[in-house]
Parts: sequence; C-alpha cells; structure tokens
Amino acid sequence: MKIELLSTFIEVSQTLHVRIAADNLYLTQAAVSSRIKQLEDELGVLLFDRSQKRLKLTAEGYKLVKHANEMLMMWQKVKQDVGIAQGSSHQLFVGAMMSIWDIVLQEWLQKIHRNLDDVHLFTHTFSPLELRKQLLTRLIDIAFLFEPPHVEDIVAEKVASVPLQLVSTDAEASLDTIENMVMVDYGESVNSQFMRDFGDNTAIRHNMSQPRIALNFIMEATGCAYLPKQMCFQHVRKKKLYLVENAPEYHRDIYAIYLNKSDKTSLIKDALMLFPFIRG
Repeated sequence: MKIELLSTFIEVSQTLHVRIAADNLYLTQAAVSSRIKQLEDELGVLLFDRSQKRLKLTAEGYKLVKHANEMLMMWQKVKQDVGIAQGSSHQLFVGAMMSIWDIVLQEWLQKIHRNLDDVHLFTHTFSPLELRKQLLTRLIDIAFLFEPPHVEDIVAEKVASVPLQLVSTDAEASLDTIENMVMVDYGESVNSQFMRDFGDNTAIRHNMSQPRIALNFIMEATGCAYLPKQMCFQHVRKKKLYLVENAPEYHRDIYAIYLNKSDKTSLIKDALMLFPFIRG
C-alpha cells in the first residue's frame, strides 16, 4: 500500500470534499478520486458513502482513519531512522491534548523554531490514553498532559502551572450574581476544588471540554467561566472580559512525559528548557 494513498484518504476524510482535498494536496480531482478508489480496491471495502451530496465516512472508513494516521506517523519515523528525512538534522514528534495546545504549547513551538533551528517539528493531538500509547510505541517523542501516568519507563516533568481565573463578560459580576456559568473540564483535581468552593450555590449553565471553546462561547453568548490567565489576558486588558472579584483562583499543572531510554533525551531536554517553569 502506497503512503500517498493513505495521506490522500486522510485529507478527504477531514474535508469530506474531493475538490477541497485536491486543492489542499495540489492534485486534480480525478487524481484524488483515483487514489481513493485504488485504496478501496486494495482493502476490498467502501471507505466513503457517496449516495448524498456530501461524502460521509463509512464504518470501515472510520476504522481506517486511526490506522492511517498511525501508519503515516510510523513512515515519518522510518524516514528519520534511515536518514532520508529532508531539510532537518533532527526531528521531534510532539503530542498533546487539544486544550494544552491552546494554553501553553503555541508559544513553546515558536521558541523551538527560533532557538533550535535544526529541529523539524511534527505535532499531533490525542486523548490522554492515546498519548501514553503513542509514546510507549515510540510514535511520538514527547507528550503533554494534565495528569502523568505512573509508569516505570516514562519520565514526567512539570513544565507549567497555569493560573485559572474566573472571568465574566459582565463588568458588574460578583460571586453572588453569577449567571450563565460555563464549567470547563480541567481534570479531577480542579473539578473537585470547584465543587467544594461553589457546590450547589452556583447553577452550571453549560459544561465544555476545552477552554478555547468556552472562551469563544461566552464572548458571543455572554457568561462566565474559569479560563487560563494566558488565554484571557488580552480580553481582560481590553475590557472585553472582567475578573470576578474575590473568586478563588485555581492552578492546572501541565506535564511533559517522555521515555527514560529515548535516543532523543538530549534534544527533549533542550526543548523543555525553553519553558520558563523549567529554567526557574
């Protein structure tokens, strides 16, 4: 099976549109359709339901998405190991939860680009369970999550402690007058603190898994939420959001994990030193 067939399938599975996928891949629509048909013939299944105006993944297509991503990542690792990777002498495969990308990793990637100019970055987003699996199978070199696993072969280092502030779109909001509270899932430790402090006294209007989603929501619909200080700093400064006075402040620790016998330990440590928390 050719790698370009899988990469084309992934692009179509994300766009669900042959023309858009063709534009993104700099191919003709006929070439994209041909690759998908070839892949379906090799597997002996239909990957897309073409009965409607918009493509839909079949059950088999959904199954292939996960395997295709892993195979493409493995191919990048193979290129690295046999020395045919182009344009860089070092590659670093980074995985993280979606919310952690939003909170601290965007700036970190920029620092790597500026300070470690011989490093070629590959970034991926996974659930905490998948991050551990991808790390142990060496498909990624370093992962970022809120609660590190206690596994003998894995090194965990705290890279950030993120302040979470209660902010509101209402300049007059107080703890006694909170309305439209959006609760963001920051993990069990923060969630339990929140429930102890607020309990039944505050009606939760919505529950959301990502701080970025909660921020965009309250900016549009009005309301309040606990958000990372880094994420809402500019909005507070421009008086689009307001700190709720006397509200408890929480912290969400973020950890980097990597294999203790990784052949990239030196590179990983150099990259982690770009976090202010690590430098002290």
